[in-house]
Amino acid sequence: MGEKVVLAYSGGLDTSVAVRWLADKGYEVVALTVDLGLDREREEVQGRALAAGAVKFVWRDVKESFLRDYAFKALKAGALYQGHYPLATALSRPLIAKCLVEVAQEEGATAVAHGCTGKGNDQVRFDVSVQALAPHLRIVAPVREWDMDREAELRYAQEKGIPVPLSQGSPYSVDANLWGRSIECGPLEDPWQEPPEEVFLWTAPPSRWAREPIYVEITFHQGVPVALDGKEMGPVELVRRLNELGGEQGVGRIDMVEDRLVGIKTREVYEAPAAVILLTAHEALEQLTLSREQRRFKQRIAQEYAELVYYGLWFTRHRQDLDAYIASTQRFVTGTVRMKLFQGQAVVVGRKSPHSLYDFSLATYEAGDKFDHRASPGFIHIWGLPARVQAQAQGREE
Repeated sequence: MGEKVVLAYSGGLDTSVAVRWLADKGYEVVALTVDLGLDREREEVQGRALAAGAVKFVWRDVKESFLRDYAFKALKAGALYQGHYPLATALSRPLIAKCLVEVAQEEGATAVAHGCTGKGNDQVRFDVSVQALAPHLRIVAPVREWDMDREAELRYAQEKGIPVPLSQGSPYSVDANLWGRSIECGPLEDPWQEPPEEVFLWTAPPSRWAREPIYVEITFHQGVPVALDGKEMGPVELVRRLNELGGEQGVGRIDMVEDRLVGIKTREVYEAPAAVILLTAHEALEQLTLSREQRRFKQRIAQEYAELVYYGLWFTRHRQDLDAYIASTQRFVTGTVRMKLFQGQAVVVGRKSPHSLYDFSLATYEAGDKFDHRASPGFIHIWGLPARVQAQAQGREE
């Protein structure tokens, strides 16, 4: 019997070919599918894995854990990579790696494997996560080792009788979970070309947008979304519903050129209706409940957190330390935000919180204004003192 390896199996072209390639190399392949919101049935994926040559198939449903322990932590942080990407794929990789390690221990495997290429980010995320959790496990990356492009993989699959869901006329590489869907390759590799409508699955085109806006009220408790329109929901139901509502109005399309960890620029297209809606709503609630200093510093933390996730450093003390700070900032981020979903946009149109720092009597310009206007000249005199001293000593700058 050969060495046992647990392969992270998505059911797509790369991992289906990887099953047979590993088997041909003498491995006993245990195919592990981690359900983070797959659009395929378990029986379909299992049948494909076993037909490709796996000796065993394992299915792990981790949708709720993925949202609660990964996506919602990034939400509380306000993490967006390079200002746009909600990190859907990046957030899923450490959880998949954790499942790989757990199944490897259960099955007595000495190695784990994934279907990442040698020029992408995911190879780093998987490898570093596994090394942090179980440094004794060997990591095998077939796609990094074999000399096959996409067309060659398809020919290999046909020659070996491997059932795959792709045809040679489908050039896109897609990854999806509840937090978002990423699409790359094919025509998208030309950053000048508009993404063909065929790449979008979750978000409606303008021709199908409803003429009337959709309004939804999102309730948060300490930074975590817990209800829609007053109805309490678990993470999976809530995110799925927002994906549906946002998708109807085309909310959540992202087209960007991002900087990969390996040092190249790549054009990426994403669909993330729920993530875009929740991140926008969450920021609005923080505007109401955090002080100016908290918000300013937390913006720096958000960037640090996004880069940490993107760079595959989830299982580090640094992330735990950031989580501790973020959890402290979220103690009073409780309240409700009203969102207007219309013509591709998610817009905040109302917000309220029992811990709001907004004081009407201080903010209003109408009757009832309690702000002490007479205190302002003295404040301005002290505030402007450094500028006056420098101007007098060193002259004015035009």
